[in-house]
Amino acid sequence: MLGSNIVRIRERIRSQRYDITAHAMEEMAEDGFDIIDVENAMLGGKIIRVEKDDPRGTKYVIEGVVADGNTTIGIVGRFTGTGRYLIITVYEVVKM
Repeated sequence: MLGSNIVRIRERIRSQRYDITAHAMEEMAEDGFDIIDVENAMLGGKIIRVEKDDPRGTKYVIEGVVADGNTTIGIVGRFTGTGRYLIITVYEVVKM
């Protein structure tokens, strides 16, 4: 099932059928990322967690590498009632 979900998410990214919250835009700016980084990470990343406890819909946590090829980011998002993909937040993954 996770495989089919990442395929659906990537299809939304490729076809530009996604939206980004103001919060996600702020987080991206604070960490120095742009939309190319987010798209790159989502297209090449993988779902690491699925959160089903939100009444607005299942959230998918994706980790992937940004355009620099070195930095890993996390992206939390969900499908909306209209079928678009909503990016809720973006953060840098810090490996310990």
